[in-house]
Amino acid sequence: MTTQQTEGVARPAGRPRSEKAEKAIIDAALDLLGEGIGVPELSIEAIAARAGVGKTTIYRRWSNKEDLVVDALASLKPPIPPLHGASVRDDLVTYLRVVGEESRHMRTRCIMNIAMSAWERHPRLAERFQAIAIEPRKAALRAVLQRGTENGELRSDLDIEMAMAILSGAMLWRTKWSGENAQLPGDLPEQIVDEALRGFRPR
Repeated sequence: MTTQQTEGVARPAGRPRSEKAEKAIIDAALDLLGEGIGVPELSIEAIAARAGVGKTTIYRRWSNKEDLVVDALASLKPPIPPLHGASVRDDLVTYLRVVGEESRHMRTRCIMNIAMSAWERHPRLAERFQAIAIEPRKAALRAVLQRGTENGELRSDLDIEMAMAILSGAMLWRTKWSGENAQLPGDLPEQIVDEALRGFRPR
């Protein structure tokens, strides 16, 4: 029998997938994490019960709990729109706006904090989440900065990895550590980008 590989799980060819069931499973996993249940304590049985499906329904889609948790966490990350703007500044603002909106959601932050506390005990989970949810974003940002160094918008000797850390770190610092009730300016992405570009642009 041939198989199709979907989300890292082999399943029989031609088996219909239920988007409704998958969403219920993902939502159940996120709800349980959001209620404070850590990854080590989270069980397929509990997820199935919360989602209203059988365990076999979950195992048809995910071969283990870690793969399910990775896909659930990745669903919290909104996709970065194509970054092919008229300028490096426009693309950087677009990127940081998505990161900023994501960081403001308390439920998302709570779930991610709980999951990250299990990274050491579940290194495979951390590695897969890095590959699925983090590396594509880093690659998109890296490409924008690289394009800027090549077309003259940015310094040719710019340390791109450091520039990435400066941009992302500034947004996370303002959105995550300013306090729940902090009133952040609507043009925060523009402020961060414009300040960073003072040092990133050719002298």
